[in-house]
Amino acid sequence: MSETPAPVKQQNSTAYYGQAIASFAVAIGAVAIGVYSLDVSGWIRAFLAVSVLYLTTSAFTLAKVIRDRQEADQLVSRVDQARLEKILAEHDPFKPVA
Repeated sequence: MSETPAPVKQQNSTAYYGQAIASFAVAIGAVAIGVYSLDVSGWIRAFLAVSVLYLTTSAFTLAKVIRDRQEADQLVSRVDQARLEKILAEHDPFKPVA
């Protein structure tokens, strides 16, 4: 019986994390400068700033929920695959039915 190897978890490099953090910082900084330099009242600036913060936290939450769902689906899939392999390993097609 050949055992199916467990999927290899892909590791991201330090440079990838650095690029992601830098990109996020540049985007937030650009939006903050844009909101600050608008020629509108303080209330409108405050509304836009709170809207950007809400959008940012919602994006993080959505990404986490999607990641958690994917990890749960992978775990269930691996458990189902292990059960199927066990059943197939125990099955003997030449065994007479009792």
